[in-house]
Amino acid sequence: MPAERAGYTVTMFLVDISPSMGKVRSVDLPGEDRSIEMTNLEWALQFVKLKIQEMIFDGRKTDQCGVITFGSDDTDNIINKKNGGYEHVTEYIPIAQPNYGTLARLDELEPSDIIGDPIDALIVGIETQDVYLGNKKTWTRKVIILTDGENPIEIEDWEATVKKMTDLNIILTVVGIDFDDEEVPFHEEDKSIIKAANEKFFQTLTSALPSALLGTLSAALTSLAYPSMKTTKSVLMGTVLRIGDVEGRPQEAAEILVKSSKCTALARPKGWKKFGRRIGGGEDEDEDMGGDDEERKTAYAQLTMRTEYFVDRAEHDEDEEAADKDKDKDAMDMDEDGEKAKEENIERVEKEQLVRGFKYGTTYVPCPDGQFPKLNSVKGIDICGFFSAENFRRDYPMSEVQYIWADPSAPSQQVALSSIAQAMEEKKVMAIARWVTKDGADPKMGVLSPSIFDKVDCLLWVQMPFADDVRKYTFASLDNLVNKKGEVVTKHPYIPTEEQQEAMDKFVDAMDLMHAGEKDEEGNRYPWYDTRLSYNPAIHRTKQALFHSAVVQDVASNPLPPPHPELLKYFDPPKKVLKRAKDALEECKTSFKVKQVPKKVTRQRKDGHVRARDDDEEMLLLDAKPPKRTASQSQAQTSPSKKPVAADSDTDDSDADESPDKKLKNGQPLPTPERSVSPAIDPGRAPGRIIGTTYPLQDFRKNISQGDVVSKAVEDLGFVIKEIVMKPFSSRRNDELLECVAMFRDTALKEDEIDAWNDFIKDLRQTCLADPGNKEFWSEVQKQGRKMSLISKPEAAKNGGISAIPESDAEEFLQQ
Repeated sequence: MPAERAGYTVTMFLVDISPSMGKVRSVDLPGEDRSIEMTNLEWALQFVKLKIQEMIFDGRKTDQCGVITFGSDDTDNIINKKNGGYEHVTEYIPIAQPNYGTLARLDELEPSDIIGDPIDALIVGIETQDVYLGNKKTWTRKVIILTDGENPIEIEDWEATVKKMTDLNIILTVVGIDFDDEEVPFHEEDKSIIKAANEKFFQTLTSALPSALLGTLSAALTSLAYPSMKTTKSVLMGTVLRIGDVEGRPQEAAEILVKSSKCTALARPKGWKKFGRRIGGGEDEDEDMGGDDEERKTAYAQLTMRTEYFVDRAEHDEDEEAADKDKDKDAMDMDEDGEKAKEENIERVEKEQLVRGFKYGTTYVPCPDGQFPKLNSVKGIDICGFFSAENFRRDYPMSEVQYIWADPSAPSQQVALSSIAQAMEEKKVMAIARWVTKDGADPKMGVLSPSIFDKVDCLLWVQMPFADDVRKYTFASLDNLVNKKGEVVTKHPYIPTEEQQEAMDKFVDAMDLMHAGEKDEEGNRYPWYDTRLSYNPAIHRTKQALFHSAVVQDVASNPLPPPHPELLKYFDPPKKVLKRAKDALEECKTSFKVKQVPKKVTRQRKDGHVRARDDDEEMLLLDAKPPKRTASQSQAQTSPSKKPVAADSDTDDSDADESPDKKLKNGQPLPTPERSVSPAIDPGRAPGRIIGTTYPLQDFRKNISQGDVVSKAVEDLGFVIKEIVMKPFSSRRNDELLECVAMFRDTALKEDEIDAWNDFIKDLRQTCLADPGNKEFWSEVQKQGRKMSLISKPEAAKNGGISAIPESDAEEFLQQ
């Protein structure tokens, strides 16, 4: 069915600006451990501006609003002008489609010195809205009151107001500052008697209306952050549905007048526009405008894109030597005279001088008319044939879905289209259709599918690719391998075993999300993922950023809050599924012998090009200049039994026959140079550390031998061990890490670094047993026994050290 009618709404905002609204309060910033001070009026206006920005964002001309203030110093409303009364109620912003000027005027509101009555403002808002709409009974009428309820209210004859609102189908919303709300929940302490009485009255007022809502401001602002869907009503476009050859065989063909509308629509994030500051003095300003340029008004204008066309006239028939000389000369000229060489070779041309061309392979086909001759197509939808619905390829649809309705004003056309839809539904078939949107337009191929509703039958159309647009890629079989001899191979690393297939089946079943959601009343779980509750983070986060920047005065002091939890709830899989799939995942790792694949090191080029290092790259051979050789290393070593090798050769193998020109005059062979030195290995040392992650034990021994950096070496070794333990696939270095831990403890015992060891081993246990951690490595440490535990008092005393750990604690430490 088509979407519900959107827009056609007039919303009246009744804002309290009484003196009590100037009370300063502290508002917590969402997602941060700090707050910001603002008045109750500023806080309430955030709600108004967010609601108005929603209207501006949707851009519907039929979504309009007006703002009425009560408690203002003056009086300006439609009832006061006719009959008097209703003092201190002002129509601050007349009813119209909101724009950026509406938000700017709201920022100018400040608390007054006069007390206002919300009931007076409610009656004025109802009358102003009714006069504006007149006989437009189909429009939706909304009234929103924002107040703190701290001032007396005249509640006489409020039943008449309720009757008037009921007759006009007005939707009332009362947003109170610090009102009690059981759903949040929230309850204000030390509430004044007047505010308590007013809250009770508003509860009575809203309960007397069929469609009314009462809530607190904090909850209302939270609800506005919830992702909302933009509902639109698609315009019906007339066309004709044809079956058979209408012109050649009209007696065997049929035409049905139909209307098309969108069923789905692609949504994109709001586009960003660039603006530049433009100071007065432009062409559009009056010439007699007084004042200096600095005193003129500064405005911001949107920047538009301008396209200019250039043609390179440089000649390309020069030889390489002349070209190189010219390039050197041009480079010198550019340093001296700017881009002189570029300006000489490039010529600007007008768009009218260019000829449009279409790329065909590696060439361009010129098209002077801008496009090739079009097909002589006729507007309408032609059914070309039918096929079984079970053969429909779900991966072929490539457009938005369209409704195809019969003409609402022609009953005979509705019966005809319903007959086709009912027949297609009964036969379980779909139709191949050719759609031309207007005469002479390019045709689109698609499929028609029947859609049967309770009161109406229609068709759904979606575009499909042409045969030339479909690319079919064939791949070798995964379970049927044939060698070069034509023999079928049954055992191969590429062919999974029954054990591997069973492990993978368990893993896939364990990741099933169809029963991972919330439970229903009978205890059955819903699916975890629901497309209706999944929102596009790019669209809604961009929208949130736009709204927040327009609402707050200073983004630096009041930054953008974190995304709403509804946007993030599908980012991470449910914990119960991860826990359920853990055993199956480990079984897959064991069956498939999963190992970390080291990064491939790019070989250093001979021209000296150095490859850029990745941010997360560790323990790899980096491109670096080889260390300088000493004279003895550079001395040539000759051997009469080996053939000479060219200096730029990549291997030590030479040609089969030694050419005469490769021998010295004395008959001795040329010297064989040594192999090129491999690039230096990155030690993996963090800034300020003397122990690296590549060879931690080697670095530790080297620094310990110096004697004056023992404390630093011990500290850095502990840091490196914990860093390596927490990295993925650290189990392949367990033996090395255990050796490092043993060396750490032995050094700490001999060099009086006992406290450093005890602190390290406690921290290591806590790190490994945390989530995520590395319980496997801690199990290996426990297997080493007492020699890996804490250093106790007796053990420290034997080596001339001091420890505060009793022997009993040291023995029980690894057992925990």
